[in-house]
Amino acid sequence: MKLKEKIENRNAKVGVIGLGYVGLPLALEFVRAGFRVFGIDVNKTKIDNLKKKKNYIQDASDDDLIIAIEEKKLVPTNDFSIISKLDAMSICVPTPLNKQKNPDISFINNVISELENFIQPNILIILESTTYPGTTRELILPKLESKGLSVGEDFWLCFSPERIDPGNKYFGTANTPKVLGGITNSCTKHGKALYETIVNEVIPVSSPESAEMVKLLENTFRAVNIGLANEVAIMCEKLGINVWEVIKAASTKPFGFMKFTPGPGLGGHCIPIDPHYLSWKLKALDYDARFIQLAGQINTSMPLHIFDIIRNSLNTKQKALNGSKILIIGVAYKKNVNDVRESPALDIIKLLESAGAKISYFDPFVKTLNLNQNKIQNLLKLNKEEIKKRDAVVIITDHDQIDFELILDNASLIIDTRDVFPDIKQNNLFKLGVGKVKPTK
Repeated sequence: MKLKEKIENRNAKVGVIGLGYVGLPLALEFVRAGFRVFGIDVNKTKIDNLKKKKNYIQDASDDDLIIAIEEKKLVPTNDFSIISKLDAMSICVPTPLNKQKNPDISFINNVISELENFIQPNILIILESTTYPGTTRELILPKLESKGLSVGEDFWLCFSPERIDPGNKYFGTANTPKVLGGITNSCTKHGKALYETIVNEVIPVSSPESAEMVKLLENTFRAVNIGLANEVAIMCEKLGINVWEVIKAASTKPFGFMKFTPGPGLGGHCIPIDPHYLSWKLKALDYDARFIQLAGQINTSMPLHIFDIIRNSLNTKQKALNGSKILIIGVAYKKNVNDVRESPALDIIKLLESAGAKISYFDPFVKTLNLNQNKIQNLLKLNKEEIKKRDAVVIITDHDQIDFELILDNASLIIDTRDVFPDIKQNNLFKLGVGKVKPTK
């Protein structure tokens, strides 16, 4: 039976390599579509949790996971030899940056090594991990063709960027259009046939390079515009203007303007990282990606800017930062998620601790936080007694579950980096982007 027929009949055995925030929800979508799915991950803890029907991904349904495991429609394993039995597979492994801000594609390379060992003819392979343009063709294709297989005939190879937005209540895997580019037209057709079983719309593009570039453009666009919003916030502070009022008014224009807001810095799995993949690739082609670099400089400087606002706000109360008790509200990188990867809160805490401040935090989604091998005190419950004990309360992440009115009523000093108090004017309230406290040079 041909692969497209197997896909149409739901007889194809599907594999998902990498069972993180992208891979596990994707695997469950394939299960919902009627496939038997093999979830592969090198992390033994993840595999053990899945076998015990324990969910560790916020956007994956507990009920769907339990049913999938009980009915053996999702088979978790760390045995890569299962690849030899698969008809199609999606690769969803991490692609972080190293200390030099260069792409770390070691996870993809490890998967390729396993593919070389176990690949069989008539398999569809789709890379979803965010990477630089050229990775699919230059890195994966030669290794598979070295096994004597012909792309477009013996196997099919595509790139389809993940578009997951953790914590988004409105858009998930199924209702977010899926971009896909294959090495050959036949590759694209096979990849489209598979993904059409789980998403409402598949957007074919002419090549894997185009698909790889799509993801980098999407997140570079956001990084650059957030960088602009952050710089405008600093400008407004110096000009004595309220940046939140300016942005709100500008966003009433029905054309030619898209709303982006400032914040304490960029965090998460994509926006702080993806532009560096593009910048790195262009350096190899002797081109300087200036917009990306400038936006990166502005965005990465925001934690230090927030540190200055905190210190100067304390000075207005004749308090030194050294020895002050500071409560951080929210340490996840965005609201209503439990992910602290690249969170600006981590950098702000490090700066405050290095200045001698005593730090505690409250985050309903993040129960423990280890920083520099030190465990930061987490308040299990936010109450007025705990708030009154602190010299300053700093709002970094505006989770819906946080009682901000309680903070407003009881904190002696508040630093608001997310505009959670848009219309409040109090002497003890200091805000990012509002010309009340000028940051030090």
